[in-house]
Amino acid sequence: MKQWYLVHDVRWCHDCNNCLMSCKDEHVGNEWPGYTESQPRHGHRWVNVMRRERGRYARNDYIYLTMPCQHCEKCPLVAAGYATRRDDGIVLIDMDKARGKKEVADMCPYGAVYYNEEKCVAQKCTMCAHLLDDPDWTPGVPRCVHSCPTKALQAYHLDPVEMGAMIETEKLEVYRPELGLNPHVYYKNLFKFTKNFVAGGILIDRDCYEGATIELRQDGKLIESQKTNFFGDFKFDGLDDGKYVISIDADGHKRDIDVEIAGESLNLDYIEF
Repeated sequence: MKQWYLVHDVRWCHDCNNCLMSCKDEHVGNEWPGYTESQPRHGHRWVNVMRRERGRYARNDYIYLTMPCQHCEKCPLVAAGYATRRDDGIVLIDMDKARGKKEVADMCPYGAVYYNEEKCVAQKCTMCAHLLDDPDWTPGVPRCVHSCPTKALQAYHLDPVEMGAMIETEKLEVYRPELGLNPHVYYKNLFKFTKNFVAGGILIDRDCYEGATIELRQDGKLIESQKTNFFGDFKFDGLDDGKYVISIDADGHKRDIDVEIAGESLNLDYIEF
């Protein structure tokens, strides 16, 4: 049977928060019986946008990761009896069973469940199931997806086998796979949020040097090789913590630099010859 999946391409998210605001527009002040109650105006972020800065000026970047309910196949709320997982993969909190139980909001390891003090019930993203179930909703996707201007956020209604092929082809990943919950939210270019880079520039006689060969090695093994761009810059991304060696060959000028990634991206500034 076909399942619903969300895919977020981290590369194209620019923190516009259209996803969050469209979720608010759909749920604040609106009751959707059988799906969820109205969302509070403040406090809840059913499509939370997480932020991370990597590196140091001028070689730095800002990365954003949307964090809705992950609609996990092994959702802790479902296991505890406070939510149900539909045949199409969408997880919905049971408003009656979760009423008055603040502890339900703490069961999600992704922090995607919130407690509504006024309604005395836990709430979260429903993937706009009330819209997906409506044949007159012609966009055919959740509001957050419909409102994303860069198409960083996409929804797919696929057979699990088809989704498996997409995961492999597009190199999709889940966030925090070690939890083993089998989320239905996948990320492309997730390394930009979870891993780090090392970057720098090459100067020869105080001029930016284009075309220098820069090699990255770890334990003697070549990881990647690049040429510096017009500004003399290079950048190796997607790196795990550890020790590396950067080898530079710029028109016969050679140098090896030892670097260590320890939870932060590195800007080596300009390396002069």
